[in-house]
Amino acid sequence: MTRRRLLVLLKPFDMYPGGGRGGKGAPSSTHAFSRFANPQIVHHLDNRRKVHQDAVKFCQNILRRKSVDWETMFRTGLSQPIRHFDLVVTVGGDGTLLQASHFIDDSIPVLGVNSDPTQLEEVQEFSNDFDATRSTGYLCAATVKNFEQVIDDILADRRMPSTLSRISLSVNSQLLLTYALNDLLIAHPCPATISRFSFK
Repeated sequence: MTRRRLLVLLKPFDMYPGGGRGGKGAPSSTHAFSRFANPQIVHHLDNRRKVHQDAVKFCQNILRRKSVDWETMFRTGLSQPIRHFDLVVTVGGDGTLLQASHFIDDSIPVLGVNSDPTQLEEVQEFSNDFDATRSTGYLCAATVKNFEQVIDDILADRRMPSTLSRISLSVNSQLLLTYALNDLLIAHPCPATISRFSFK
């Protein structure tokens, strides 16, 4: 049996202001950011970075125990179409999964792992101070709590990918974007003008 090839696509660790790691003597972004923000917010953002890092390590440790070949890439490093992989695993949230979708076609399934799910009790606790919402992960099928079960089901062909609609835009039979779109806004400078559109 051929070993499956996986690409593990990660949200960068420095997405939150609290995650700065400057060199010796360099001011950290935490220090610079904390002068302008509530210390609770800085702590919250730093915790989000740590939770994400822990989730990445957890997923990598699970994959090390599986009979798969895998490599890791940060989503910011994507510039070419993703090819020659059997599965893309995104670790982050919906944004990481959607960014991956711009670089793959329908032949490669994607498993989204929400690395930092929203904690309802945390949102309620800080509702008067700031928005403590983390990641919704609407498109993600896994978190660290069920990642191993989900990846086992995929590798054993017990779980099949869902199909999501993708939007592309062509004008006069010319494709304008090679990337998938989430929404399409059609506007005209004169609102009273009648326009005709065909959606297939």
